[in-house]
Amino acid sequence: MTDLPQYLYMELADRIAAEIKAGSPPVGGRLPGEREMTEIYSVSIGTVRRAVQELRDRGLVATLPIKGTYVIRAEPPATTDQDDDASRG
Repeated sequence: MTDLPQYLYMELADRIAAEIKAGSPPVGGRLPGEREMTEIYSVSIGTVRRAVQELRDRGLVATLPIKGTYVIRAEPPATTDQDDDASRG
């Protein structure tokens, strides 16, 4: 079951997340604009938008309207053992 294909936007999100983790762009840095990313990664604007949403969901970036999308953390927040204990009840 692990050989299933992955959606293109998830592949792009993983690629950008790896770039962020490597420090490019650094925390506080701005991601390229959507149109620029379509050219950089050779994907559609819809794919870029879904990938950026995925990065927001992971807690790696935040988007400020008109300003752009900025890196707010280099790695996704880790789950704690307390979260696991709470779910076990």
